[in-house]
Amino acid sequence: MSVQLSIIIPALNEAACIRDILRQLQALRAQGHEVILVDGGSHDETIALAQPLVDQLLPAPAGRAVQMNIGAQAAGGRVFWFLHADTRVPDNAAALILAALQQAGSWGRFDVRLSGDGFLLRLVERMMNWRSRFTGIATGDQGIFVSRELFEGVGGFAVLPLMEDIDLSRRLKSRQWPVCLRDTLTASSRRWEQKGIVPTVALMWYLRLAYFLGVPPARLATHYDRTA
Repeated sequence: MSVQLSIIIPALNEAACIRDILRQLQALRAQGHEVILVDGGSHDETIALAQPLVDQLLPAPAGRAVQMNIGAQAAGGRVFWFLHADTRVPDNAAALILAALQQAGSWGRFDVRLSGDGFLLRLVERMMNWRSRFTGIATGDQGIFVSRELFEGVGGFAVLPLMEDIDLSRRLKSRQWPVCLRDTLTASSRRWEQKGIVPTVALMWYLRLAYFLGVPPARLATHYDRTA
């Protein structure tokens, strides 16, 4: 039976959380979908913990765009689903994705919920989902899914140190508006909790505005620490 869905996860030193997402995905593997972990040079136990729980574990240079492109090149599915390593997914995620693409389009994303508690985090996630629905731009936290044909047709991820998800969304939506599922993925709120909710929101809005105004992603990356 051919693979329908290839789940592609870039990782770098994610030993603290990698087993949680991979254990969630075992039911999807049992249904015939594949899980591909692309490691960017971890020096913790990420690889050892992940090895028994994935179909492919691929080495790659560090950088989400490069890692996800390598995963896509090795994937056998007709649909790619890109996930962050600290994400929690709905049990019926694969069925939701395949039904959405069959009925409504060639790419899309989920709504996101942040893992922490508190009014401000609820407000942040609502803003993220509303903005995405209004603009047609998805972020990596929202679990972008896309048909192989469309992904390859737009050239995959541009190799950028930052904003690779925004760049891909812009090219995808030039072909077709995304399917915006209201079902939620849970993304880690560790960045907001460690850096402060208001400063983190302000930084992200600044980075996106600067990017849309033409500031090169390499310059913006100096302001953004992806290890949080």
